[in-house]
Amino acid sequence: MSHSTAKAIIELKDVSFSYDTNEQTPALSHVSMRVNQGDFLGIIGPSGAGKSTLAAVMSGAIPHHYRGTLYGATMVEGKDTCEVTLTDISQVVGSVLQDIDTQMVASVVEDEMLFGLENFGVDHDQIPVRIRQTLETVGIADLRDREIATLSGGQKQKVAIAAILAMRPRVLVLDEPTAALDPASSRLVFDTLRQINRREGITVVVIEQKVALLCEYCNRVAVLNQGRLVLQGTPHEVFQHPDELRRIGVDSPRVARVYNSLVQKGIAPAGSPCLNVSEAASLIHDLVQKAGKKNIGAHDTDTTPDVVTKPEAAQAPSASDVRRFRAGSRHAVPARPHAEGAGPVVYLKDVCFAYPNGGATVDDLCMSVYPGEVVGIVGQNGAGKTTLTKLLNGLLRPSSGQVRIAGIDTKDVPTSRIAAHCATLFQNPDYQLCRDTVLDEVAFGLELHGTPTDQARQRAQVVIDRFGLPAKEAPFSLSRGQRQMVALASIVVMEPDVVLLDEPTSGLDYRECMTVMDTVSQMAQHGCAVIMVCHDMEVVSDFAERIVVMANGRILDRGQTDQTFAKQDLMRRASVAPPQIIQLSLELARTTSPDFAGISQVSGIVDLTQEMVCHD
Repeated sequence: MSHSTAKAIIELKDVSFSYDTNEQTPALSHVSMRVNQGDFLGIIGPSGAGKSTLAAVMSGAIPHHYRGTLYGATMVEGKDTCEVTLTDISQVVGSVLQDIDTQMVASVVEDEMLFGLENFGVDHDQIPVRIRQTLETVGIADLRDREIATLSGGQKQKVAIAAILAMRPRVLVLDEPTAALDPASSRLVFDTLRQINRREGITVVVIEQKVALLCEYCNRVAVLNQGRLVLQGTPHEVFQHPDELRRIGVDSPRVARVYNSLVQKGIAPAGSPCLNVSEAASLIHDLVQKAGKKNIGAHDTDTTPDVVTKPEAAQAPSASDVRRFRAGSRHAVPARPHAEGAGPVVYLKDVCFAYPNGGATVDDLCMSVYPGEVVGIVGQNGAGKTTLTKLLNGLLRPSSGQVRIAGIDTKDVPTSRIAAHCATLFQNPDYQLCRDTVLDEVAFGLELHGTPTDQARQRAQVVIDRFGLPAKEAPFSLSRGQRQMVALASIVVMEPDVVLLDEPTSGLDYRECMTVMDTVSQMAQHGCAVIMVCHDMEVVSDFAERIVVMANGRILDRGQTDQTFAKQDLMRRASVAPPQIIQLSLELARTTSPDFAGISQVSGIVDLTQEMVCHD
């Protein structure tokens, strides 16, 4: 059955909506689209595109919860949402909000499940069966008696999904359900969604920034920009438009970038883009094979390059080397010595810490970071990464071992003294915003450290202009992505010796992500040491010179980024999915040519393929 002839469970007919604010631009403008029964629909777009508003329209929160001006009609199972109650709509459409903690109403998982069922008037005899069946469907039956506060981010997402599914909606709408999750947890959430989509027949609509994940799970993708629906179709159809997507600030999977570059160079035929590693590896293998290259085929030996784990004092590439590598050299630039006499600005030796309530611990942490380095900390949720950052900024003190920041032992000094050298960007920017305007917020830290107000505001304005932020607006009136950039701007203006980034790109669109990370790179080039906890392995691959891999409160390994990502056993132990290009290079080294081993950038794959295909 074609999409046009399938039965629509939600249909928007020329829908426009404006919130009751001073904003002149509507949040949605003339949107017409269908969500058919059984769809797994992904919605993407830059920040402010109207994605969350579209979700609110589909779930009935507009017009029944949010105030504003609504035109057009939204039909849910053939009924206009303006003519039925929100309770009636929620019998069909269940929604999971972007901020899970605001959606939770109980302290224990079972009570969270009970809340909705009792409020919907489900027969008490049916409630135990529904709870058991739903928890089993989502795969969290063992969490039934757990306190929600003790759960990981991925577990909380599954509880939220289960609580909605227990009420047996026919459509599930989720707003960025994996924004704060590691790759393994993100995949578990999407596996759960695919299972209920296929086995239970529930229609899934998910707003998500992780385009590679959407391409793997969704049968349809819709692209919003400035409140308008600009593209929709299958993932292959949508990502056939890389120039338009890039123009509006939407990322494409890295393997799609490889395909598009090969097409532009006339090496691959135009058509449906590659959206996963298998498709890209197959395409490149066929191109090289058809070009008549020798020694093509599976290799019996492991072609992964030998990697020697360097000691923590190992030297990082210079800023110019890093820029050259980022610009697209095929293989990683060899490490170069630090300037003579330059010592580490961050130093941990045999650091241990245990929470008083018996929570997760970290043990025997040893690490050194030098001025100008960007070091990524990777590992799944609960690996100890955030605890490590809190030990560095003085929010936690080691129970044993030594932590030194800019030569200061953190154990016996006030946190304020540590903060003068080490600044932190928290995962949730709202935890560090407290002023009435963006200008006041960015200048606040300087004023606290004694900078005269006029000078502080001048320096703050320069950074605000660089970030493209509205100086006179209240921070909490901005989108989450913009609030994240306000928080980062307040750190950049301080010019610290060390900056700690805890999920700096969480909730950001592609353009905002690049703005943040380019700024971070500039800080490093001016001598700031950057330590970045990040679940986006593509960002880590692009910007971190070295990575530290953690699991179960310990450092498993560390080394140059591309070489460490290529250690497949290590990545499995840490439940980390390497970036797509690393995976592609390993697969091509195995099946096509060992020359592909060690490539970590799109341009490297493209350049080598061009050499092999076009070589006379």
